[in-house]
Amino acid sequence: MKHFHLILASSSKYRQEMLKRLGLPFTAISPDIDETRHQQESPQDLALRLSYEKACAIAQTHPDAIVIGSDQVACLGDEVLGKPGNFETAFQQLKAQSNQTLYFHTALTVIHGWHVAEHQPRIVYRENVPTICAYRELSDDEITHYLHTEKPFDTAGSAKAESLGISLMQYMRSDDPTAIIGLPLIALSRMLRDCGLNPTLLASK
Repeated sequence: MKHFHLILASSSKYRQEMLKRLGLPFTAISPDIDETRHQQESPQDLALRLSYEKACAIAQTHPDAIVIGSDQVACLGDEVLGKPGNFETAFQQLKAQSNQTLYFHTALTVIHGWHVAEHQPRIVYRENVPTICAYRELSDDEITHYLHTEKPFDTAGSAKAESLGISLMQYMRSDDPTAIIGLPLIALSRMLRDCGLNPTLLASK
């Protein structure tokens, strides 16, 4: 596929940086959707639904494009963790995560074309890529120093695994090491190939 229009349905700088790794030209557009969790909706279903709704929101106004939607939900037990937004909330999140296991559900949707008349996607690929993060026992001093150093207040779970936050972990397990950052590139590359867009052959420097 020589001519294509690839759109990332996201305003996240982290997802944009991840997508740049594939070397494909793309446009990033922020979707306007309601991200409220439905009653009794599981974390994985929430992530899948939001990734789909993000992609649909952009695809319906760009019917010839390949649109990528992604969403990540972090949960500790049954509790869904949001972005802390400030030091105090981040401290409480990490304190609760000490010696505990956190689950990240990173969902991906790729829509290839949109039926304008039928108001629905032509082709849809969807997948949830889970990541298990086991935190070691964290002291108050470690949590405080980490938060002052990295300021991960825009990150659900209050730790950036792609940088210093990795030092808080006992182990991490996932089929895709990029999923934890918010955009699972192994799954995305497979979906793009299914759309006729092979990053390995089309990437530019």
